[in-house]
Amino acid sequence: MSSRSSLMVASVALAFAASTAFAAPQAATRSPPPKNAQQQRMTDCNKQATGKTGDERKTFMSSCLKGQAPAAPAKQTQQEKMKACNADPQAKSLKGDARKQFMSNCLKGDAAGH
Repeated sequence: MSSRSSLMVASVALAFAASTAFAAPQAATRSPPPKNAQQQRMTDCNKQATGKTGDERKTFMSSCLKGQAPAAPAKQTQQEKMKACNADPQAKSLKGDARKQFMSNCLKGDAAGH
């Protein structure tokens, strides 16, 4: 009786091994299930958000996922502000403390600086 149960256990083990060997290649060739609408929107918004970071990315992703139109263009970077303020003709005529005050106001976006 012992040899009969050993033969049965061996048969079951062989059948299990054969079924997993055939199942593995099939799983590898399956394509992923289609994305639902929200997953597709997330993929599209992620592609559009390339290059955005921090709060700008959060704001963009939030509005994009809600299906809203893109927000207004991004604010100027500090480097862009410096370039614009330095190019102002008024800044070129100022010296010393007056220039410092003008640049400070200009970089803050203060209308009085211009």
